[in-house]
Amino acid sequence: MSAPEAVGEAVAEILAKPLCALAFCWRLERRDGVALGLTSHDRTLSIGGLDYAASPGMMPSAIRQTGTLDAAVMDVEGALSADSLSAADLALGRWDGATVALHLTEWTEPGVLWLELARGTLGAVKQSKGAFTAALNGRKAVLGRAVAPVTSPTCRATLGDADCRVDRALLRQVVRLGSLDGERVTIAGVDGSLYAGGRLRWLGGERCGLWDGIAGGEAGVLLLDEPPDEPVAPGTPMLIEQGCDKRIATCAGRFGNGANFRGEPYLPGNDLLTRYPGA
Repeated sequence: MSAPEAVGEAVAEILAKPLCALAFCWRLERRDGVALGLTSHDRTLSIGGLDYAASPGMMPSAIRQTGTLDAAVMDVEGALSADSLSAADLALGRWDGATVALHLTEWTEPGVLWLELARGTLGAVKQSKGAFTAALNGRKAVLGRAVAPVTSPTCRATLGDADCRVDRALLRQVVRLGSLDGERVTIAGVDGSLYAGGRLRWLGGERCGLWDGIAGGEAGVLLLDEPPDEPVAPGTPMLIEQGCDKRIATCAGRFGNGANFRGEPYLPGNDLLTRYPGA
């Protein structure tokens, strides 16, 4: 008997019982690698090397599995807890885009029955009265993306990705914060104009691990998209990453990467229809 057949028989045997001790198990993994296990049971369950902490308030909405190509979306509801999902972490966006897997198990024999009910990424999170609600976007949600790219005079690639092919490691450096005043960040010896459209990642303090967008800059100064909600002490280490304005002149002149430009800068636009002789 093959392994899948043996597992299938074990699952069928458990589900055939007149009384089942079933519990939901959630595995959430952030983009920075931090993993969290939660269960609807009233005691912690250890499965596969991960402790699923008791969180009876965690409940999924109705789950429906189909063979159609419709995008699968499910709502996740739960109570906020300092030991699991805190309001501060959700507000800071630490769980945005986290990978979520929902399984069903029998708490009397954790892991023997391990039936996957849903898998996807955590969408927008809403908070109200000590509880949160989030959408779980399934794998089929990717089918809603455009099949062919839309033409654009600017580049569609992200600086340093597989389409751009610029070595992102050459565009990063670790520096230390001089001072923070609202969205204004001072860093000695940095040409802030090179980092417009880039990103800043905090490597210490309360915002450790979080990214902030860089709107612009000048000599020794970076301007963030939004001022951080938490104070950051001078001397805090940061990883700063250069940006690109996605114009062909910048791609070819500054990065020498015109051959990989993902745009159509010379394609006539709709304004061609309004032109007249001699214009």
